[in-house]
Amino acid sequence: MNSNPLFNHEKHYLTLNNYLKSIYSKKVFKISLNGNFSCPNRDGKISTTGCIFCSEKGSGDFAGNPFKPIKEQFQEIKNMMHQKWNDGYYIAYFQANTNTYGTLEKLKKTYSQIVDNNYIIDENVKILSIATRPDCINDEIVKYLSELNKIIPVWVELGFQTMHESTSILINRGYTNEVFEKALSLLKQNNITTIVHIINGLPNETKDMMIDTVKYLNSLGIDGIKIHMLHIMKNTPLENYFHLNPFKILSLEEYVDIVTTQLRNINPNTVIHRVTGDSPKDLLIEPLWTLKKFVVINEIDKLMRKENIFQGDLCIK
Repeated sequence: MNSNPLFNHEKHYLTLNNYLKSIYSKKVFKISLNGNFSCPNRDGKISTTGCIFCSEKGSGDFAGNPFKPIKEQFQEIKNMMHQKWNDGYYIAYFQANTNTYGTLEKLKKTYSQIVDNNYIIDENVKILSIATRPDCINDEIVKYLSELNKIIPVWVELGFQTMHESTSILINRGYTNEVFEKALSLLKQNNITTIVHIINGLPNETKDMMIDTVKYLNSLGIDGIKIHMLHIMKNTPLENYFHLNPFKILSLEEYVDIVTTQLRNINPNTVIHRVTGDSPKDLLIEPLWTLKKFVVINEIDKLMRKENIFQGDLCIK
């Protein structure tokens, strides 16, 4: 049941690439920046260790150099990305750590380097995307983001990972589902596009638990989702935990089965930003099959085509 015109023979779900091409008629790619923000789960406000899976770079392993000005980061990464794509528009993506964790003055000083009133760093920048935590969203911040949203589309990416409170405690997430719901509601009230990150394969979670996380998010009307596989990386608390408490690592086949079922339980108009994630090769301990990113994506596509299943076909019956 193909219920979205942007699905096609190859992709039975709403990919970010197809979604953006339908709006901008060309490739839109991310310029990953580092605003040199901290995180309340690292600086001692909540914890000093962070979420147990998080790398030393605060999920910004592929972002720019925080010791360089934003403009310099932007130009460097833009030039690098153009080696892969000659032509395209850009998403200015603040990826590392918690990008709304700071004073309003700090936020304005950072984001005004990309967009401010009549200024945009590059005419080809079409979207400002900001990765953050739900407990670092408040009325004052959302008011500022909604002002920017009148100039350029603003996306807010919320790290959520799981709906299961027992798992969230285990991974040291540092906030409750209630906090997440409040932040999501505030962003939605102000018409800010919201993307939510989840992780499959967290310790002790079953397939049904992972499906329940997606059903929960679907009920809240999120705009987009990023689905990741848990990466066990060197020099993280998760590495120590896994050494002391070995838990089952999903196989590629199990992961593909779970993701396709999750996609079937997501509204067909919700944009799927990712179905797998990246990890620096030199840091990754497990699972090594995630290094073959395109193999993972192709296996998901192949299964959906073989079974003739589509995003949302279980939640719109």
